[in-house]
Amino acid sequence: MARRADHNWHLPWEQYLATLKPHERPTLPGSPATPDHTAWLRLQYALTGVLVALVGSLGNAAVTANLTSLQGSLGITITEAAWLPVVFVMTNACMNLILFKFRQQYGLRLFTQICLTAFVVTCAAHLAVDNYESTLFVRAVAGMAAVGLSTLGFLYMIQAFPAQHRLKGLVIGIGLSSFAVPIARLIMPSLLEMNDWRAFYTFELGMALLAWAAVQVLRLPPSERLKLFEPLDFVTFALFAPGVALLAAVLGLGRIVWWTEAAWIGWALAGAILLLTAALMIEYDRRNPLINVRWLTGPDILRLFGAILLIRITLSEQTSGAVGFLTVVGLGPDQLHGLFLLILLAMIAGTAVSALTLNLTKLNKPIAIALGLIAVGAFIDSHATVLTRPAQLYVSQAMIAFASAMFVGPALLIGVGKVLQQGARNIISFIVMFSVLQNLGALAGSALIGTIQVMREKFHSNQLSADITSLNPEVVLRLRQLSGAYASTITDPALLNAEGVAMLTRQVTQQANILAYNDVFLIIAAAAGLGCAWVTAVHLHPRFEARRQAKRAARSMTADPAPAAAPTAD
Repeated sequence: MARRADHNWHLPWEQYLATLKPHERPTLPGSPATPDHTAWLRLQYALTGVLVALVGSLGNAAVTANLTSLQGSLGITITEAAWLPVVFVMTNACMNLILFKFRQQYGLRLFTQICLTAFVVTCAAHLAVDNYESTLFVRAVAGMAAVGLSTLGFLYMIQAFPAQHRLKGLVIGIGLSSFAVPIARLIMPSLLEMNDWRAFYTFELGMALLAWAAVQVLRLPPSERLKLFEPLDFVTFALFAPGVALLAAVLGLGRIVWWTEAAWIGWALAGAILLLTAALMIEYDRRNPLINVRWLTGPDILRLFGAILLIRITLSEQTSGAVGFLTVVGLGPDQLHGLFLLILLAMIAGTAVSALTLNLTKLNKPIAIALGLIAVGAFIDSHATVLTRPAQLYVSQAMIAFASAMFVGPALLIGVGKVLQQGARNIISFIVMFSVLQNLGALAGSALIGTIQVMREKFHSNQLSADITSLNPEVVLRLRQLSGAYASTITDPALLNAEGVAMLTRQVTQQANILAYNDVFLIIAAAAGLGCAWVTAVHLHPRFEARRQAKRAARSMTADPAPAAAPTAD
């Protein structure tokens, strides 16, 4: 008979641990026990996990997807608006460094209460503030609180699966946060029409309160608590956190203010390098490091982090590239509902397939498949024209969305597996770097795509403009056709011709932007294709090496004759 969810939870840890079966005991300090729940309780844990994970990521997804609208609502410049999602990442990227140990030392209950309460307060604060500075501060606090919610999301999801399928729960739980981006793009147009951003903040607050209530009713099982904090931990955090924040600011704003035109970009990058170097130097020789630099620089871990970073960068093809392209051809959010619905369904399918096909001996395989799908999808998109509409991108964007959900779980499990091989002492190091790469990789991807697109647009504009001259009869005819649309309202020939020139200039700019996006898509396809080949080679190398050694052993046995039989007496 299955036990109640809270059975024996009141006991001291050692006594409670004795009541658990081996598979029910937590793998790591700070992680909850995983008792055998009833089917009804598993369903409740699953629904709570989905709710908490989406609540934690929906706000930033909405802000990122609707910066232009938020810019108009607050009356701020493009640069000021860009700080709003960046400041969220600045605080979000490095908080796992301290929150993981906090959970291990002070327990899940306090961790849950602080994170959820802080997030509810930030949601309520959005309704109270009405200026840019206050909104910027609230977004920064929201970034810190959201770290805890994403963690709680997959911890709850793990509870929803029996022991034999627990890793599948981890894969699903870690992928839940990615669903927020297409969901935000689907619901935001309707919410903005109701009451601008106040409607969304009210919706977000309602979701946060619902998540808070659900967590109060359905608690996680207890976890082991250890005294882990050391004074040097706070020194490292004081150096590491602002270093990551400065790096996020450079990646998020560099493309907008342009890299070489804003002096603070160089100073911020130099500051980031100095702060991060100092933090890593402190950690390098520590007996109990917060960040195990020696382990993180091992070849296997570096290869894993390289693959994660490459995928996060190339996935910007969808989040920045495809959306930017469709904006250039004149489509608004209302016209993209079908595309984002398809992307959401593809992400759900990718997560499900990743969980169902999970094979701990072949975790590199889904990463290679993900990169291959991104390469094919980006290559298809590189043939877009001014007549391309969302329907023509359904196949390619579904492939990329599927890939984005497919790789996360296996990548996390590769790292966790390598951590557990050494007794779990490097778990904080891995989780921190995994989080940093996820956040900064997305910013780096957007920065790279945006920079290449701007440079290629200028190139194509110059190429197209060089062919436009008043001596060309085709250009003259085109100007007459364009200006003819205004012939009934503009009688002045000079003004009419000027209007035709302006319309032709806009068309040239649009075509140059389209060609630039095609170049970006082609570059991403090449990068993802090379990454797929690299990961495949890494995956197959042990097999090839085993076959080579087997052939060598066979040849050596063939070369060495069998010893002659000893003579026998007659």
